[in-house]
Amino acid sequence: MVVNVETKGDLAVVTINNPPVNAASHAVRAGLMAAIADTESSGAVRAVVLRADGRTFTAGADVREFDSLLQEPHLPDVILALEDVTKPWIAALHGTVLGGGLEIALGCSHRIAQPGTKLGLPEVTLGLIPGAGGTVRLPRLIDPVAALNMVVSGKPVSAEKALELGLIDDIADGDLTRCACAMAQKAADAPSRIPLGRRGAPAVQDTLQWEALKSKSIARARGAHAPAAAVLAIQRALDLPATEALKSERNAFMSLKSDPQSAALRYIFFAERSASKLPELDSVKPRSISSLGVIGGGTMGAGIAAACLLSGIPVTLVERDDAARTAGQDRVMGILTDSLNRGLIDQNKHEALSANLTTAITYDALAKTDLVIEAVFEDMALKTHVFQALDGVVRPESILASNTSYLDIQAIANQTRHPERVIGLHFFSPAHIMKLLEVVIPSHAAASAISSGFALAKRLGKIAVPAGVCDGFIGNRIMSAYRRECDYMIEDGALPWDIDRAMRSFGFPMGLFEMQDLAGLDIGWARRKNRAVTRDSTERYVHIADKLCEAGRFGRKTNKGWYEYNDGKATPSGWVQDLVLSESARKGITRGLITDEEINQRILSTIQTEAQALLAEGIARRPEDVDVVMVNGYGFPRWLGGPMYLHAHPLTAN
Repeated sequence: MVVNVETKGDLAVVTINNPPVNAASHAVRAGLMAAIADTESSGAVRAVVLRADGRTFTAGADVREFDSLLQEPHLPDVILALEDVTKPWIAALHGTVLGGGLEIALGCSHRIAQPGTKLGLPEVTLGLIPGAGGTVRLPRLIDPVAALNMVVSGKPVSAEKALELGLIDDIADGDLTRCACAMAQKAADAPSRIPLGRRGAPAVQDTLQWEALKSKSIARARGAHAPAAAVLAIQRALDLPATEALKSERNAFMSLKSDPQSAALRYIFFAERSASKLPELDSVKPRSISSLGVIGGGTMGAGIAAACLLSGIPVTLVERDDAARTAGQDRVMGILTDSLNRGLIDQNKHEALSANLTTAITYDALAKTDLVIEAVFEDMALKTHVFQALDGVVRPESILASNTSYLDIQAIANQTRHPERVIGLHFFSPAHIMKLLEVVIPSHAAASAISSGFALAKRLGKIAVPAGVCDGFIGNRIMSAYRRECDYMIEDGALPWDIDRAMRSFGFPMGLFEMQDLAGLDIGWARRKNRAVTRDSTERYVHIADKLCEAGRFGRKTNKGWYEYNDGKATPSGWVQDLVLSESARKGITRGLITDEEINQRILSTIQTEAQALLAEGIARRPEDVDVVMVNGYGFPRWLGGPMYLHAHPLTAN
């Protein structure tokens, strides 16, 4: 049975057992209704503990049911039944208590959580709002501002934060079920609480702050429907009696469930979870990785090292000399300290992670590491030299990985004595924050090395996507293609800020030229100079970016790039505009108006065309993989599913 009832004296313990995440499926909902009836009818039972087996309390609804007609009992009815009981129900929470799981907990009279529990309402990430009372009950339990932030962001809070907010009554000190039973005994002797769904709405204390927060939350959505709907739902919860607010919430939920944006978000949800599941690796055991080396302590190398440390992996960071070693160590420690200051780790964890970082200036320090990630400058000769040197130092079973963004990993592997252990691990900057990781697979890579790359990604909390070997792999090859198209457009009639404005209106968090200024124009300039000798002389080439660099305009780092920066604020540059117009004139190009719609269509078409080529060449395995890369690495609007999904479902853009 997925829901079991066990009587212990005058207490009943109701256990959900629906692996792997105890989703609130039809069987669970029906089981809970039966458990409610059973415990209510028992004269011996004075209070009930609701718990779950396995690694987590209910982690949300069964998303697979969303595309079919939902079967009764519906979750809102289950929670209303919980609020109608005559005996206290104590929710014993552990793991990830999300979505419908948290709504079930809100229907209980009391809540206690195990340390480390995460609680949240992430429905906006699927293009929805909570549909079983979350927007109504939450602001009746905690401050409406905190409730709005939780629902609109979809981000979970820790058990400690939940206790501070008043979302839970206590954190278990010891065995969770034992603590929940003790709470149940006390609750049975105490006056009953008014259910959240029966309480009056609280008043907002600072109306100006409240209105500003609502406006900011909607603006951040950048065209996504669900966050705006969540703001309206919370406001209705404060304006209406609970019964009416619950009905309005459910109507909004059902409307969003049929919204194309929700279908796209559910698609990308499943695409992310299936990207790393390669059939050929089903029976392959990854190698153990208990220690890791990173070569290069620049921005990327430091980010990779920090990501590994934060995941509990000891790291040895190698740089070329003492000065570079100290600078690299400082960068890593800066990231760890930032995590401490943001409350992501405590002081004890900070000290433990810091102790797990070793630095060195020779490769000998990596002799016993299980995996080494090279993150040096993007130069083929330099990277080849690094791998040849490592080949004679590390153990034969150790894995060697390159973080190259563009270079041929197969050619690098071929310069080693053991090419079968070489793979690509293309992190995205900042590496300790960005979720995407391209696992680049050379032709001779051993299955165990590939499997280990995916296992590392999972341990780091990354979304791993397999990619074949080519210039730029999946993401950067596509970005190079649409960057060229944008260069053509600024010669043909658009200005950089026109393209950036159009991309933001489409839903990108920032435009291409803003992004280049942020990353640094000198990075792309170096790559273009390296490729100048092999570039097809018949290819249309736009020199504008090169001329910016020749003038010392490298972006935000020099306060001048495509834009000019005063006090950190970007303003369109008259100097750049004059350069663009003069380059068009020099080439004899008659400039014309290019609308925002045309800009976005040309970018989208270029992305889709390049993606089709990647699929045809086998560099990308599935259209879904392209979408996962573009959404998580390049800011493609998540609520549109990705460029390939959008190609198959064009109405999703409406």
